[in-house]
Amino acid sequence: MSRKLNSVMTAPGRMDHWLLLATLLLGGFGLIMVLSSSGIMAEHYFDDKYHFFRRQLAFTGVGLSAMVVCMQLPKKVLYGLTYLWVAGAMILLGLTLSPLGLNINGASRWLRLGPVNIQPLEFAKVALIFYLAYFFAHKQDMVKTFSVGFLPPFIVTGMFCGLLLLQPDFGGAVMLAGLLFFMCAAGGTRLSYLLLSLIFAGGAGWLLISSSPYRFKRWTAFLDPFASAQNEGYQLVQSLYAFGSGQIWGTGLGAGKQKLLFLPEAHNDFIMAVVGEELGFVGLSMIFVLIGFFLYRAFRVALKQEELQDRFTAFGMTLIPALGFVLNLAVVLGTVPPKGVAMPFVSYGGSNLTISFICAGILLNLSRGAKA
Repeated sequence: MSRKLNSVMTAPGRMDHWLLLATLLLGGFGLIMVLSSSGIMAEHYFDDKYHFFRRQLAFTGVGLSAMVVCMQLPKKVLYGLTYLWVAGAMILLGLTLSPLGLNINGASRWLRLGPVNIQPLEFAKVALIFYLAYFFAHKQDMVKTFSVGFLPPFIVTGMFCGLLLLQPDFGGAVMLAGLLFFMCAAGGTRLSYLLLSLIFAGGAGWLLISSSPYRFKRWTAFLDPFASAQNEGYQLVQSLYAFGSGQIWGTGLGAGKQKLLFLPEAHNDFIMAVVGEELGFVGLSMIFVLIGFFLYRAFRVALKQEELQDRFTAFGMTLIPALGFVLNLAVVLGTVPPKGVAMPFVSYGGSNLTISFICAGILLNLSRGAKA
């Protein structure tokens, strides 16, 4: 019976309704947690405890609208503008370095468009995936060569990363490099080239960390956050306190203490610490199961594509939220150095939320062509 239902839900010509359900559940959960985690901060700074929730509700509406559009667009439109997406993303990243860029905490990562700010990095992720999917689908006969199969994708990604490092946004550059690595691995790039690029990237990353005082302080704070619990390690220490306070069942939805201006970015990058405190191990585990189910259905869409470009595109669109899930959880749990990485579908913010829904929309679009 379950096999028959699964076949009906994903039959050719029908989109994957299980993936749609998982997407909507994640978006709904994000709204609940933004409401729970942001009220105190919103009331303190804006004298309106629903300030962030109302904006997140509006962002969700925009994201859902974008998802519906991406579900309906012909693939020719999505693929035919690949180089336009790349050029547009590079222009947006370049504009952050101009007077149009919004400087926050010493970094120009945002563009102000009227009442909202957009983060071009999020749109660069989708543009890069479209380019890499097109490249590997059309260069399979030369993908093992250095001059054709290796240099072009690394040069294009390097241009994106260079613009990000000028902002500076080291974490964003690492994210794009991660997307490149996994797409190259799936696309058939020689393993020796990938290993050499990993060694080079590791050396370059360490050089950037060691030569920048604030990055080096973040690194040492990651190694021993409690040694600088009132300075660089403060955010991670507060996050760990939140997880520890949640124990098995949590303190109850809305009853967390760390969001009372103790934990910075409680409604944003560190929202999962609030989830851990209020819903506990059991609640957090249920969210992990939902995330796992979303990724299972998304990767399933990629594996069942018959056209090579469709398969690479679906794989890349799954990678974007997948890396977001993993890196965000790794940061809030203290297993990687702290860096601003939003939790897809859950964290407050319009750019990441919209792109998460766009990725889901493209996957739902491609799921119609998946083989049974």
